[in-house]
Amino acid sequence: MFDKIFEAQQKAGEMKKRLDDITVTGTVEGGKITVTANANKVIQSIVISDEFMKEADKDELEELLVTAVNKAMEQADNINQSEMAAMTKNMFGDLGGMFGQ
Repeated sequence: MFDKIFEAQQKAGEMKKRLDDITVTGTVEGGKITVTANANKVIQSIVISDEFMKEADKDELEELLVTAVNKAMEQADNINQSEMAAMTKNMFGDLGGMFGQ
């Protein structure tokens, strides 16, 4: 029992390290704003084009920034879920066969 718990903790640590190395981006309005994060949902950078900054108003900037961050976080969620599913399958095997699926 404790072996399985220890193994799960090890696998979780390995998965976190892998997710730290995966980069996701959220880009809006053809590159006016680009948010870069890792798959652990840690924002690495935010780039706002100089031209957009010259012409944008505060409300537009805030709205597009939220959209770009949400896009990056959505990608991170998708990758995180895929990694978790793969880890779970590796740890517990394909249990669907036990239930006739």
